[in-house]
Amino acid sequence: MGKRVLMVVTSSQRMGDHQTGLWLSEYGEPYSIFEKNGFDITVASPSGGNVPLDPNSYEEEAPDEWEKPVKLLENTENLAAQNPDDFDGVFLPGGHGTMEDFPNNSALQEFLSDFAAKNKAIGAVCHGPAGFVNVTLDNGRKLADGRRLTAFTNEEEQQMNLMDMLPFKLESSLRNEGADFSQGEPFSDYTVTDGNIVTGQNPQSSISTANAFVDLLK
Repeated sequence: MGKRVLMVVTSSQRMGDHQTGLWLSEYGEPYSIFEKNGFDITVASPSGGNVPLDPNSYEEEAPDEWEKPVKLLENTENLAAQNPDDFDGVFLPGGHGTMEDFPNNSALQEFLSDFAAKNKAIGAVCHGPAGFVNVTLDNGRKLADGRRLTAFTNEEEQQMNLMDMLPFKLESSLRNEGADFSQGEPFSDYTVTDGNIVTGQNPQSSISTANAFVDLLK
């Protein structure tokens, strides 16, 4: 039987006045890689049901291999109904929607703290690491504390002209919680693996982050 992976995507369509959602390639590329590796994939979101896509994340037709994963976004599982024991790995794609509904989500926090305690594979790309913010482990430490991580950077937010719309700065929050945060050039492929956690900086890092996550599970 293949490894069982839970992909957690945002349910949030707005960040303040800014229309957003899931960044499509950060979900479609990893899903395709996981499928090719024989993983059993469940897609869940904080609200379940239909998942909004960031309109800036698709301009032309999606690749044919994304047809199945995109269809699954029409009716995702409810995250709160999932059991951490049922999965070998959890992967968090980004999109600015995650900044609204990933932090302080009790079901996601339970998953991440459980996976950290059991040293199970955790992956996140771009704004996916927003799910790490405010996650406290059984020992009282923050999930990010002392971990080598990356995520969408303050510099990249500034280049996107979205800094004023952010509910918080992701890079700054991870640093404040003790992360050993590093980054590559803006919008370049940059991935960091630290033990059971792999993170990618931006959409350009989706494939390398997914491949590193596969390596963790194998």
